[in-house]
Amino acid sequence: MKYENARQISISDYSYNLPEDRIAKYPVTPRDSSRLLVYDHGSLRDEHFSNLASQLPKGALMIFNNTKVIHARLNFRKQITAPDGSPAEGARIEVFLLEPYLPADYEQMFLTRGHCTWLCMVGNLKKWKEGSLKMSVSIDGMPVVVTASRMATNSTNLTIEFNWCFESDVTGKPNTSLPTFADILDAAGQLPIPPYLNRQTQESDLTTYQTVYSKIKGSVAAPTAGLHFTPQVLQNLVEHDIDIEELTLHVGAGTFKPVKSQHMDGHEMHTEHICVRRQTLQKLLAHNCQAIAVGTTSVRTLESLYYMGLKVKQCPDLNADQLHIGQWEPYDLDASTMQPSRTEVESAIRALLQWLDNHDLGALHACTQIMIAPGYSFKIVSHLVTNFHQPQSTLLLLVSAFTRGQWQTIYHHALENGYRFLSYGDSSLLIP
Repeated sequence: MKYENARQISISDYSYNLPEDRIAKYPVTPRDSSRLLVYDHGSLRDEHFSNLASQLPKGALMIFNNTKVIHARLNFRKQITAPDGSPAEGARIEVFLLEPYLPADYEQMFLTRGHCTWLCMVGNLKKWKEGSLKMSVSIDGMPVVVTASRMATNSTNLTIEFNWCFESDVTGKPNTSLPTFADILDAAGQLPIPPYLNRQTQESDLTTYQTVYSKIKGSVAAPTAGLHFTPQVLQNLVEHDIDIEELTLHVGAGTFKPVKSQHMDGHEMHTEHICVRRQTLQKLLAHNCQAIAVGTTSVRTLESLYYMGLKVKQCPDLNADQLHIGQWEPYDLDASTMQPSRTEVESAIRALLQWLDNHDLGALHACTQIMIAPGYSFKIVSHLVTNFHQPQSTLLLLVSAFTRGQWQTIYHHALENGYRFLSYGDSSLLIP
């Protein structure tokens, strides 16, 4: 497929019948006992995830997304006045955190004390037309009052200001050191699990819906390809001479956003925040800018690096905000050039390292909105570990692009041979 035709992809061409009983509601135990479907240059074989290392080339670089899912669901009760004039609780309002607004930096956000602002989705919004929402939560034995106030509407989402104080502050007693917003979320929030699981979050999800290597808080959905990894699998990779590196892409709720337009040019990709350390860029160069990506989030980050490098080469004085990759930028750039050589890809990564040096930075913080669909040519990712995705999703388009249109063969085999699908389902290793 030509680059100029990528916008005209019909999402209906990427549909398949996914029976409800093939959607895994819970993960297998242990994690690495899940199945692994290997697509290797057109051939298929059935493996187990615990044997992943033996399916990979020795000496390769494997890159993981170390983001951590936050307790992004906050349930408030609207404050109303009872007929006798006393305060009472009204409708339940769910506030779902999407991304930090003020401060905009994730790390700073979770360290704030007393006040912050987020871009949010709100459930039962029609019941919240005015006033503030309140809840009381206990943190280290101290009652804390959390208030949510509407600030502004941005498309279908709201900017919401959160304030919190110790309950004693309301009565005028001295304030002590307030908890951080991370503390508030851990105590009052709920871990969000995918809506297609059609069940409430359970205690087991607090562990099973996080990767064993998750570190950096910020996602509202897990990078699910990584859920199969155990310490033993990671050790097997090291023993197989696989070089392991990490990056961060905070997964937003947009990962579940359905494609409602008939053609892809009518679908807007969600913007995602990424962080890539200098060390990771150096490791890429040491491996000829080729890497095994764990999950589609790692793919989107790695492939975005090439285009960010191109921007820096053209204009070394760009700031981080100007490094943002729009969803169709890669197609516009690639349409006017031939497939870049390894030397040209390496040149783009070197340009990013030089940009970090010029700004005295140890890591690249930027945003990407990249759309990877059939017609895209991969610059960095050589192998992909990923789960089985929903019909008519942008993730399925990425798989099709990576396997050069062979997604139907792969998914037909998975359906015919009892593989489990979606976030808690089985895994695949794709080698085009």
